[in-house]
Amino acid sequence: MIPAAHPADTAADSLHAIILTTLARHPDTIVIDWHGGPVTAVALQARAAGFASALAALGVAPGDRVAVRVEKSPDAIALFLGTLMAGAVFLPLNTAYTVTELAWLLGDAEPAVFITDPAAVETCRPAVPAGVAIASLGSDGSGDLAARASQASAPAPVACGPDAPAAILYTSGTTGRPKGAVLSHRNLTANIQALCRAWAITDRDVLLHALPLFHAHGLFVAAGTLLAAGGRMILLPKFDVATARAHLPAATLFMGVPTFYARLLDLPGFGADDCRHLRLAVAGSAPLGPDLFRRFQAATGHAVLERYGATEMSIAVANPLDGERRPGSIGYPLPGCEARVVGPDDAPLPAGTAGELQIRGPNVFTGYWRRPDATAAAFTPDGFFRTGDLAVAEADGRLAIVGRSKDLIITGGYNVYPREVEIVLDDLDGVGESAVIGLPHPDFGEAVTAVIEASAGSAAPAEAKVIGHLRSELAAYKCPKRVIVVDRLPRNTMGKVEKARLRAEHASLYG
Repeated sequence: MIPAAHPADTAADSLHAIILTTLARHPDTIVIDWHGGPVTAVALQARAAGFASALAALGVAPGDRVAVRVEKSPDAIALFLGTLMAGAVFLPLNTAYTVTELAWLLGDAEPAVFITDPAAVETCRPAVPAGVAIASLGSDGSGDLAARASQASAPAPVACGPDAPAAILYTSGTTGRPKGAVLSHRNLTANIQALCRAWAITDRDVLLHALPLFHAHGLFVAAGTLLAAGGRMILLPKFDVATARAHLPAATLFMGVPTFYARLLDLPGFGADDCRHLRLAVAGSAPLGPDLFRRFQAATGHAVLERYGATEMSIAVANPLDGERRPGSIGYPLPGCEARVVGPDDAPLPAGTAGELQIRGPNVFTGYWRRPDATAAAFTPDGFFRTGDLAVAEADGRLAIVGRSKDLIITGGYNVYPREVEIVLDDLDGVGESAVIGLPHPDFGEAVTAVIEASAGSAAPAEAKVIGHLRSELAAYKCPKRVIVVDRLPRNTMGKVEKARLRAEHASLYG
């Protein structure tokens, strides 16, 4: 077993209590810089309380799910806090999800209320189950929920124990159907506190926030740490490389997916002057290539800190703040986390031997929403989470990911499980069977790629038709960038498609 890097860290309070306490210490401090104007600590706290009251008026009770599909804004952050203050469970949803995807997720989660942008209410309405309230919230402060929050009185926050659920984040599985990872207040506070300590995040930090808020990276790792530490966020509606460059000189912290760093380096003259106040740049959600690591360091003087996590545990392993940040390495377990590399029998393997990476700690989720079978399969008898990723540990505990035992594709920081795409592909006229793989891509890390064979006696559909059909059924990031038609998919003696062979044969497709 790889020992924890630091003494165990435990969270003894609810996440919103910790954040609200921090906000109350310096009420007039600007905590969010937004193109619509600055937001002070007291204003954010008041807005969150207004949302908590508005949710209660809609019938939301402690433990209810609040499904949120809204654009990024300070109100989106306030709604997250308000949901927790109401004792409810925050369920962020990707704004790119189609009606088909939303219908399944909302049917599974059974939220008390579904909140979306005012312009999207009618589009999303067919996906909302009967009996679920619908409310609207725009990034410009519009929408009926925003109006309710403005008129509401401030209720006392609902007391939540550390083991109460705080959020459910859906993550796809190899079966093709998403599973809801239930994260408790203990899980989130333990991870946020560990990250604040490990990365020395304080109220003096300014974070350039360019990540989406429906993802654990943007919501918990970025916004959560800065709110808990009392720092300030420059909140961008989305990642636009020119806008990011314009604001980067004011930031001490930057967190992004590798694609962000690649786009910045593409800008003429980008370098140290753009990062003159930066003390830490963090990359995650997808592997950071050694070449990109070296190029960014050469241009700016900053070695990007790569870390490792998953929806089920936020961040568990990271390169050190002080010490060598080695390209290709994810570093060491965070305070309170244990990591081990094991064989098929869950027995720890010696240093230098590849095996499955398993994690245990207070940050690891409590289980999958209403999926006791999947929850049981996700943990070892002694409580380690089976990540499904293949890793190698050095003698001192430093870890490197060497592959994925699951067929997960990480493209631009988003997780795509092939089976979910294949289910839609195989239902298309003319497609006999499909195999979806990830291939190396210079900008996205991996590109979703479909390999199909035609139905017997039929011609395979054209590439444009396949991609167009998938875009109507799936979020854009899940759709293949290319579709390759083959006479026959390669199979082993058991009839299983050999995806490793396909990846090798088409490895240079994107250059």
